[in-house]
Amino acid sequence: MPHATGRVDAARAVVFAPLDGTGRAELVEQRLTDAIVTGVLPDGERLPSEADLSRSLGVALVTAREALEVLRDKGMVTTRRGRDGGSFVTFDRESAARLLERRLREHSRIELRDFALHAGAIAGTAAEVAASRASDDDLETLVRIADSADLHTAGGARRAVSRFQLEVAAISQSPRLVHEEMRLQGESGSLLWMCLREQEYRDRSADVRAAVIDAIREVSPERARGVTIAHISGALEWLIDERARIDARTEAPASDPKDHT
Repeated sequence: MPHATGRVDAARAVVFAPLDGTGRAELVEQRLTDAIVTGVLPDGERLPSEADLSRSLGVALVTAREALEVLRDKGMVTTRRGRDGGSFVTFDRESAARLLERRLREHSRIELRDFALHAGAIAGTAAEVAASRASDDDLETLVRIADSADLHTAGGARRAVSRFQLEVAAISQSPRLVHEEMRLQGESGSLLWMCLREQEYRDRSADVRAAVIDAIREVSPERARGVTIAHISGALEWLIDERARIDARTEAPASDPKDHT
């Protein structure tokens, strides 16, 4: 089958994939916010027109317009008129970090574990099936994705994870797995991979890709599945620890000025 997800920027494909459900403006705004916060849509990026955005996401034109208005109010997007105008991403690293941390605190540990369980089931199954169906061309595509990964930034590492997992899903030859992988990445992928802000986890993600490629090359479905699930479990544990750290910082009482005299 053609692996379009691996031939283009798969992370961007996730951003502009059709939304499930009612397609409310809040869902459009959340999808674009996540893409901006994680660096998939970098500072200065020109967004599709309102008409193109509504078509790609499968929402009404007014819905896309409302979502962009909210993003402008948040200072995440600016719109310029004229021949070279349009809506452009305005990326503020500190604001983006605060947004992600706020989203993290909105989820309980049970909710986070449930999402990781779901994500692991989908990605793990895709890797397992891909290991028994991959061709030499498929392996070459995975190697190219792994070799081209940008591990210098969280956004680059996040794009690499997205591209790799979507290509593995495509290699499984299951349209349902591809669709579900895209849906999960668009829904909460930015939260799950917050750990990629740390270089240690970016390097670890590269090691995981190499291990999955080896498992697929050696036709070892169980190992491909296990390595994939372990990677997601590690991201979850970091996320739970980070939530505890954020809670501790937020709940810590302000120091008394007299303590410093």
